Amino acid sequence: MSAFQRHRRSKLIIANFTGFEADLLRSLAGQLVELLRNEAAVPRDDVDPFEALMDFSGPEEEPDDPVLARLFPTAYPDDEEAAAEFRRFTEGRLRDGKAAAAIAIIDGLEEAGLPPELDEDGLMIDVELDEATAETWMRSFTDLRLALATRLGVEEGDEAYWYSLPDDDPRAQAHDIYEWVGWLQETLVGALSR
Repeated sequence: MSAFQRHRRSKLIIANFTGFEADLLRSLAGQLVELLRNEAAVPRDDVDPFEALMDFSGPEEEPDDPVLARLFPTAYPDDEEAAAEFRRFTEGRLRDGKAAAAIAIIDGLEEAGLPPELDEDGLMIDVELDEATAETWMRSFTDLRLALATRLGVEEGDEAYWYSLPDDDPRAQAHDIYEWVGWLQETLVGALSR
């Protein structure tokens, strides 16, 4: 994979992925969407848009899943009533926005030529993003990294532990994916700042 870069003439943000990398990123984004949408907090698509906008019947308690709790932290940890009220009014829309950002990654990869099922060796996927879409991908990379870090138990300053694991340890491989998504995010931030 090449790092995200800003094209000199078009000013688009570009990168190319191997088929394996693109499929892995699509899978991660798909898993995030599934996690976000498997909860009752997600706004329904089958209601009138105005009615949905005025629906404040979201959850009032912190999610049980540690990843969701990390993605939607309690706004007022010292005031249960205010925290419940804030969550009720905001979590559904926040979930919908995070799911839409992950779907933008999936759509972008598929629009760039990633087939529904990867069965080709040597496939390269060239992605071109306008600035708004690149910013959406960047936000979703943050969510993906938080999800991976939470599932793995990554903590600040624990790099020596991760690097001490054998290469064939599944935890080391998952940590490599976590670091790769961080690298994607870092190069995307760099490209956006140019």
